[in-house]
Amino acid sequence: MGGVRVSKARVRAVVFGLAGLGVVVLLAVAALSGPGADQAPRKPRASAAASRTPTWAGPTPPGVDAALIRGRASAPVMIVEFGDYQCPECGNFARKIEPALVRAYVNTGVARIAWRDFPFYGEQSERAAVAARAAGEQGRFWAYHDALFAHQFPVHSGKLTDAYLRGVARDAGLNLSRFDAAVDSKRLRERVRADYEFGQGLGVPGTPAFLINGRPFFGAQPESVFRKAIEQARREA
Repeated sequence: MGGVRVSKARVRAVVFGLAGLGVVVLLAVAALSGPGADQAPRKPRASAAASRTPTWAGPTPPGVDAALIRGRASAPVMIVEFGDYQCPECGNFARKIEPALVRAYVNTGVARIAWRDFPFYGEQSERAAVAARAAGEQGRFWAYHDALFAHQFPVHSGKLTDAYLRGVARDAGLNLSRFDAAVDSKRLRERVRADYEFGQGLGVPGTPAFLINGRPFFGAQPESVFRKAIEQARREA
């Protein structure tokens, strides 16, 4: 994955060492829940093998704007992506894999996809994340997200300027006065940073990183691998 600097084995040990606390089954819910989330966590099913209900013991999840979620609230599979608009593998996922998953699982009510900002590559990534959230305030988050990845620049290119991001907003048909005001406000930058700090608190080492019904899933892997993970989560839901 674009920002990973440690082995996958080490990643699994560090990032989701929370499983040892009995919380991994709640990670996807926790990654979405919190003030502003658009649905309440589902109650875990009763099980004869369960001697106690797992509790969330990780960092407090920031709320998720409904504009950053694709899919029906009733979908049994929750996919949470921690992503960066400069990350090459995030771009590969957005262009080649995510559209197929949306057609097969999101549009059919099987899965939801939620975006968490993880601006691993610094200021340009954070600026793009703020702009995408500003588009979300006009109901165009996913269109803006897709546009950034459709014409993705190399890491640290210096091309994700305010002028470029405003041009993407114009091409997306946004009200530019509203867009400018949202981008200039502190609140969206604070939300982006809250997501990033949350991911760091979980131990996310880089991008893209996913939770599929609470299970860690790393990198822009082949579509078939995503499908297998989603189908497994669907059976277990």
